Amino acid sequence: MAHAETKVLTAHIPLTLAKKVDKIASRLERSRGWIMKQALSDWIQQEEERNRLTREALSDVDAGELIEHHEVQAWADSLSTGKPLPIPR
Repeated sequence: MAHAETKVLTAHIPLTLAKKVDKIASRLERSRGWIMKQALSDWIQQEEERNRLTREALSDVDAGELIEHHEVQAWADSLSTGKPLPIPR
């Protein structure tokens, strides 16, 4: 099996967070490094998705596809009633 190139990254983290990482690593019988790679991979995926959604939203704004604030507020207010309004589009 071919090994991917790697690079060591160093970060100072609070002791309480380090202890949590160690506890999870122990519980899962995995290394601290494995836990850190999983966490970083998941965070990067989340940030990439957030960036994609932001670019998509800005495209909608540029295209004039907007929903008026009062429509969104009315919809949000209706969610706690017995008859919620349809999602504004």
